[in-house]
Amino acid sequence: MHKFQQSDLLKRLPEQFFAKLAGRVQNLAAEGHDIINLGQGNPDLPTPRHIVKELQDAAENPKFHKYSPFPGYPFLKEAAAEFYKREYDVDVDPHTEVAVLFGAKTGLVEISQCLLNAGDTALLPDPGYPDYMSGIAMAGAETELMPLRQENGFLPDYSEKSDATLDRAKLMFLNYPNNPTAGTADAAFFEETIQTAKKHDICVVHDFAYGSIGFDGKTPRSFLQTPGAKEVGVEMYTLSKTYNMAGWRVGFAVGNPSVIKALELIQDHMYVSLFGAIQKASALALTGDQTPVRELTATYERRRNVFIQGLRDIGWDVPAPKGTFFSWLPVPKGYGTSEEFANLLIDRAHVVTAPGVGFGTHGEGYLRAGLLASEERMMEAVERIDKLNLFR
Repeated sequence: MHKFQQSDLLKRLPEQFFAKLAGRVQNLAAEGHDIINLGQGNPDLPTPRHIVKELQDAAENPKFHKYSPFPGYPFLKEAAAEFYKREYDVDVDPHTEVAVLFGAKTGLVEISQCLLNAGDTALLPDPGYPDYMSGIAMAGAETELMPLRQENGFLPDYSEKSDATLDRAKLMFLNYPNNPTAGTADAAFFEETIQTAKKHDICVVHDFAYGSIGFDGKTPRSFLQTPGAKEVGVEMYTLSKTYNMAGWRVGFAVGNPSVIKALELIQDHMYVSLFGAIQKASALALTGDQTPVRELTATYERRRNVFIQGLRDIGWDVPAPKGTFFSWLPVPKGYGTSEEFANLLIDRAHVVTAPGVGFGTHGEGYLRAGLLASEERMMEAVERIDKLNLFR
């Protein structure tokens, strides 16, 4: 069979670090082992019933059997604007400041292709969500990493970058509450970000995927709540985490009209928007009963408390996450790299975590564990780790 060569664009794409981990887990499961998989970021609970019912009803509407409007239905954009006003007291023009996305991941990849040319520079958090790099690679652009360190609350320190470096940058990716570190951002940090972006003409992309998941009575802050944010960038929101709709692939970008226009332009050439019935159900998710959202966050907080306290009780000194459904666990001294320690937990306890180095060089020394199993399974994971006698 003739083998066709892949394009240079595909060859530029970063290697998927976690593919090897997934293969290892599949092999163990195939051998019949009971795996507790805390290594993924896939919500484990179903979509709220009223949203599913709306999809079922809307699917019977012949209007939605035709092509959807390329930019998405106005009712979904209006729902996004209503959501931002209700949750964050941010005024959004649904016609010029909202772009419907095929999940936030799509937007986070597309935006580099919209705003970067070959040789341009994008600022990236390290550690950070690996797919930010994918769009940058597709655009043929360069990356400049911003280390996220525990001593700085996992926020980048802009003073570490020279004016020349910041002047070269056209795009900056941020993500709070943060994957993988579970760090959070305050108003002062976003104010500093906006000042930096204005001074150096940088477009800020704030990935707000975990916007609904904050703990200890604190609601995560939207980038757009800070005056001037829309002048310098956009925020990307997804229904995946807030409403357990990961498989539905619905998100939206909100903010600077020129960026929104660019996102809609690239999508005009790639898609014919989302199935209308999914858009209808998504609009209900955003504007309807929010009780399931509060209950979901409470569920994650209970899991966090059980898991973190359990690990502390067996002698593993770990911090409690402030947001997201992840915990960021320091590798105990004497147990090698994050990958080596993750492999030890997989092989000897059948507990899967994600090695921090998979998110960037500054992720070395940590493991990411998802709060994505029942409290009973989270405690079982702790008990399995305890039996390894690592902390005695």
